[in-house]
Amino acid sequence: MAEAEADFSSLPLPDRFAHKVWKVRKAGYEDAKKEFEKTADESDSVFTPFLQDPGLWKGAVADSNVAAQQDGLAAYCSFLKFGGLQACTRTRGTTIAAIAEKGLPSARPAAKANALEAILLCVEIENTANPVIEEILPMLSHKVPKVIAASLAALTAIYHNFGVKIADPKPVLKALPKVFGHADKNVRAEAQHLTVELYRWLKEAIKPVFFGELKPVQQQDLDKLFENVKQEAPPKQERLTRSQQEAPPPAAGEDGGEEDAEEYAEEDGGEVDGFDLAEPVDIMPKVPKDLHEQLSSSKWKDRKEALDALHGVLNVPRIKDGPYDEIVRALAKCMKDANVAVVTVAANCVDLLAKGLRKDFGKHRATIMAPMMERLKEKKQSVADALGQALDSVFASTDLTECLEDTLEFLKHKNPQVKQETVKFLIRCLRTTRDVPSKAEAKSIAEAAIKLLTESSEVIRSGGAEILGTLMKILGERAMNPYIDGLDDIRKTKIKEYFETAQVKAKDRPKPIVGPPKTAVAPSGKKAAPGKKPTLGLKKPAPAVRSAEEPPSAPAPPKSVATKAIPKSGPKAGGLPTPGSGLKKPAPGLGRLASPRRVVSPPAAEAAAPTSPPAPKFGLGRGLAGRPIAKPLAPAPAEPAPAPTSPPTIGISAIERAELEELRLERERFTKMVEDLRSERTKLKSQVAELQNQNAQLIEDHTRDVLSIKAKETQLVRARSDAEAAEQTVQKQQRDIERLKRELTRALRSSAGSPDGFSTGFSDAGSIYHESAGNGYVSHSRAGFHMGSRFESERPRSYISASPSEEKENTGSESPSRLSREGSFSRRKLSPSFGASYGGIGSPTRSTLGSGVGSRDEHNSTRPTEPAENWKRAAEVTSQLKARIEQMKVCPLFPPLSCSRQDKVSDDMANAET
Repeated sequence: MAEAEADFSSLPLPDRFAHKVWKVRKAGYEDAKKEFEKTADESDSVFTPFLQDPGLWKGAVADSNVAAQQDGLAAYCSFLKFGGLQACTRTRGTTIAAIAEKGLPSARPAAKANALEAILLCVEIENTANPVIEEILPMLSHKVPKVIAASLAALTAIYHNFGVKIADPKPVLKALPKVFGHADKNVRAEAQHLTVELYRWLKEAIKPVFFGELKPVQQQDLDKLFENVKQEAPPKQERLTRSQQEAPPPAAGEDGGEEDAEEYAEEDGGEVDGFDLAEPVDIMPKVPKDLHEQLSSSKWKDRKEALDALHGVLNVPRIKDGPYDEIVRALAKCMKDANVAVVTVAANCVDLLAKGLRKDFGKHRATIMAPMMERLKEKKQSVADALGQALDSVFASTDLTECLEDTLEFLKHKNPQVKQETVKFLIRCLRTTRDVPSKAEAKSIAEAAIKLLTESSEVIRSGGAEILGTLMKILGERAMNPYIDGLDDIRKTKIKEYFETAQVKAKDRPKPIVGPPKTAVAPSGKKAAPGKKPTLGLKKPAPAVRSAEEPPSAPAPPKSVATKAIPKSGPKAGGLPTPGSGLKKPAPGLGRLASPRRVVSPPAAEAAAPTSPPAPKFGLGRGLAGRPIAKPLAPAPAEPAPAPTSPPTIGISAIERAELEELRLERERFTKMVEDLRSERTKLKSQVAELQNQNAQLIEDHTRDVLSIKAKETQLVRARSDAEAAEQTVQKQQRDIERLKRELTRALRSSAGSPDGFSTGFSDAGSIYHESAGNGYVSHSRAGFHMGSRFESERPRSYISASPSEEKENTGSESPSRLSREGSFSRRKLSPSFGASYGGIGSPTRSTLGSGVGSRDEHNSTRPTEPAENWKRAAEVTSQLKARIEQMKVCPLFPPLSCSRQDKVSDDMANAET
């Protein structure tokens, strides 16, 4: 056994890594770890076999024996720690997946810790976690829930240690909804932990990415966990990468000062924007096809519904750039709508579109910004807030330079509301901009703000002071002194207060004060004369005025070569120096050339100078500044300077100078014309906006008038229908009256033609009652009364026993109005038993009358022979009639008969008496 163990230990490490016996492998892992720790650097030979065969580490980190696996993971960690970047990049592709599948879910805490440390080491060495995350993400679809939970825990550790700037959260956020729907509760719990860790870094930016795909219960649970995280301090990166370890952040007081350190800390721990996490969405196919038709509708509800639909389409975290010109123009038109609800929704749409496009929205700024600022005249606070939010989003997509012109123009607006909201917008722009305004922009802003200090409104005056204080925070007190020197102390104090409380993102760092320049030393070793500038500080002449013979890119020749070439090149150049020669005085007819002053070195120093001059600084390789500093060779005194045959090669000629002045004047005229056109354009825009507002108001008034006219027409139609119905009712009643009159006339005629007038008339009266009781026209309750009174008036006095009051009641005639009033009797008031009761009291039917009175012929035949019997019968009839009349007085249900019918009955009774 001892010999076998000695043989195993003598095997090379790669062979022991692949041995069948787990103890041999375990011993090999331990020895490899020790060897790695003893290495001097990353190029040691012990790393070579493992770099050439990365598959050795796949078996080590996923060893079937848990004890050997633990040592194999520890050896791999040591290999990564001491092997460097090459050890990580060559083995990462074969080990990360095996570690996630076999190492992270290990039951041994030490093995699990080594697996996690190996993953973190890969991230640390490679300075980014994206390759490691790409290897771990496929494990989230593993069929074993334990592997998925362990992989989620590893991702949580990566983000906790390195943050979201080293580890990109996009791919993990896309995979979160799937793991939240897993059946295993441990997987869902680890997904919650990972989400909370991402929320520590990203805050609300993660919600638009995947929050909508979760169940409402899961959203509520996460919101409760997020509330606890909100109270914590901002997270910081706990583990640095190799590059961060080698280059730590600048300390306070070194070159950048405390401000640089603060900016570094802010960038390191700042909140990540959700815009960078979201994928661009193409919204053009989702835009309603009839959007522009609905926006041109005369009904404000149709316009608002169309904008609501567009708002739902635009409500995405990031929008893909596309042809949105028509939509932006339509929204700009909606800013002039007379209905404030339409304006509010349109402003919200602009806000979403600008936030979704960001920098791509900058090309639409000129179309939408002026209409929105013009609409700031609305006094309703909700509309002003919506417009302000949209303007802020538009500004975020551009910069201060692009928005400044329109903003300063609206600061001069005649409407105080527009001016006030524009002041607030400019203050927000100065607070959020990251670009320091140029001197010209700062001057225009300061001048506009100083004019606001004299406004009548206190809010606008305070806004002007706040603008100056915020601008002072950006530029510094020294840069703002020329603008606020002429102000009184009260205004200066107010500006200083705003200056102290202002919070800005852009700060202009003043340039450091440079000390006196060092004395320039000539190449010969002597110092330059005081008051003279060194050669390298000269201005570079224009390259276009170079000599015709000089090549465009000819380098400066060495001093020795230039000295030999001077006699030949001097006369050919027309008295002008060549690149290797000294300077000559130009001819009297030429313009004066700007040439540098040089310190002439003595011949002794010239010999000690280097053969080739050093390369000039600041890119000066041609012209006068690029010439070597050497003693010029004087030309032969006998040779006169040749006459100039060409214009001066250095400087600007008189013709070019005149042309330049002409171009400058033309440029000034053009600039003035552009300003005039711009002001005219602004005036025309304001006029157009005013006319459009008037047009919208007229349209609204016209719509209101049309609606009122339609309402009146509806009322008129209803009144006409009611009148027609009433007229039909009246006609129907008139027809009933005519019919009843005809029936009454027919009844009277039939009674008049009957031989027995009394009985027939009485029976006809009863029949009329039965026919007309339902219509309420005729009643017979009074018929007996009139009949009895007629009998009593015509009978002898001895038979009359009624009292004077009764006589008065019985003989008195009824007025026509009372007859008509008592005659209006409806069938509803009659009880069903009326006929029976009436019959009980002795109704005047033909049978009773015939039996009591007898026929007229019978009376006429017996009258001369039996006068006493006739009188007896008449007395009986009279008494019966009186009794019936008294009974009729008790029952007031029957109105009297008509006068003509009453007279007829009275005549019949008189005939009966006689």
